[in-house]
Amino acid sequence: MRALWVDASAGASGDMLLGALVGAGVPLEVLQRAVDTVAPEPVTLRAEGVRRGGLAATRVHVEVAESHHHRTWRDIRALLDGHDLALRVFERLAAAEGAVHGMPADDVHFHEVGALDAIADVVGVCAGFEHFGAETVTVSPVAVGSGTVRTEHGLLPVPPPAVAELLRGVPSYAGPGTMELCTPTGAALLTTLATAFGPQPPMTVDAIGVGAGGRDPEGHPNALRLFVGEPGVGAGAPLLLECNVDDLDPRVWPAVLAALLEAGASDAWLTPILMKKGRPAHTLSALVDSSRAPGVRSAIFRQTSTIGLREQPVGKHALERQIVGVEVGGQPVAVKLARHEGAVVNAQPEYDDVARAAAALGRPVADVLAEAAALARAFLNVTA
Repeated sequence: MRALWVDASAGASGDMLLGALVGAGVPLEVLQRAVDTVAPEPVTLRAEGVRRGGLAATRVHVEVAESHHHRTWRDIRALLDGHDLALRVFERLAAAEGAVHGMPADDVHFHEVGALDAIADVVGVCAGFEHFGAETVTVSPVAVGSGTVRTEHGLLPVPPPAVAELLRGVPSYAGPGTMELCTPTGAALLTTLATAFGPQPPMTVDAIGVGAGGRDPEGHPNALRLFVGEPGVGAGAPLLLECNVDDLDPRVWPAVLAALLEAGASDAWLTPILMKKGRPAHTLSALVDSSRAPGVRSAIFRQTSTIGLREQPVGKHALERQIVGVEVGGQPVAVKLARHEGAVVNAQPEYDDVARAAAALGRPVADVLAEAAALARAFLNVTA
């Protein structure tokens, strides 16, 4: 299992990601072959070693003939047929551009983003990440810069509207420097590729790539770092995933909780809350081993109406557990024992078994539960 961490503390762009991939060991030929399969005109990738803010870095140049062809999402979708990951990146870009310009995604003209070099950036970066075959891609909070940037639509604030739209629900911050640090292409790639956002996870790093942007400003290195390695000690530590939901039919919550447990959560629960303007809502919480977090995240987004998650590592102390059995009226009932320092400190009948036994015996559930609990007490304080 491979793990990747993207350090976007100086922003992100397509060429920075390409440079980081080559610097981390992806052969340039892998990226070039992928680009060649989609480019309608000749495109050449060329790598060179540069310095950014005193750091040695790799810059990948995308060399194309001058073109003023403005492509729509329909055009690009046809070019990228069969390249699923790249299609998802451009689909995200189209949705963001459509949202900020108030038009259907299919009608968006990508201008700079739809140019050959941006198509090469997206296809090359996707091919590079697929080359590593990583199961987890963690992205740091994304630096977006500050100030203003000149575009075909005039002078816009940083982050420009498309970047702000793409980074909804993603940790980001202003700076360093008064310039645009994260491009729409970079934002779309990061948000499509990431399985999690946060600081470097526990991992044993065996390769580091530093990808250079085109500028070399004073004050900070204009570079993105890519760490590649194996999940390290603690990589399976528990995570707490949470979101607030105020627009979901409450009748579906039992199915949501069941889906999260099936996806790998060790526990899932709801907490009633009161949100702004007095709106009643629920906080959905899930405790999950970090190695199974991607599946649980996916289940939350599929099963609920939330568009963002909070995530934090948590400490967890679990007692040693054991299942034993008792009988009530000849019906088997499982009992879960919990041990602390070798002694049984908790003994609880499994409710589903109690309910089944009560139905078979024609007795109230409360009576069967009380009898099973009394039998379970015989295990208390018994040492292993």
